[in-house]
Amino acid sequence: QVQLVESGGGLVQAGGSLRLSCAASGGTFSSYPMGWFRQAPGKEREFVASISGSRTRTFHADSVKGRFTISGDNARNTVDLQMYSLKPEDTAVYYCATRLRETSFGRIYGYRRADEYDYWGQGTQVTVSS
Repeated sequence: QVQLVESGGGLVQAGGSLRLSCAASGGTFSSYPMGWFRQAPGKEREFVASISGSRTRTFHADSVKGRFTISGDNARNTVDLQMYSLKPEDTAVYYCATRLRETSFGRIYGYRRADEYDYWGQGTQVTVSS
């Protein structure tokens, strides 16, 4: 069974930075497409970023493009989300997700839908104060 563990969340001031990490166990982590989603109270879960199973392609939501960067670190067996210039509207629970197989559709469009993922972590809270 694949298990995902997020870390790195916390409370920061607007303009600050955080790095979230997602570690997976129970499978071949380096070949799994990975994604980050976030959900604020009363809002739909929204796509943040994803990385292909091959780790050759990355995708970022327009709302975070230029501020957030997803990357894979095979040495540490993690997928990270580096967040700069945080804004209060970035406040949310951030979830790591994975699916077990690469698909052509996902490699083209970036695994942007929540229903494309098989497993989810429990989330880590990011709070950005103004």
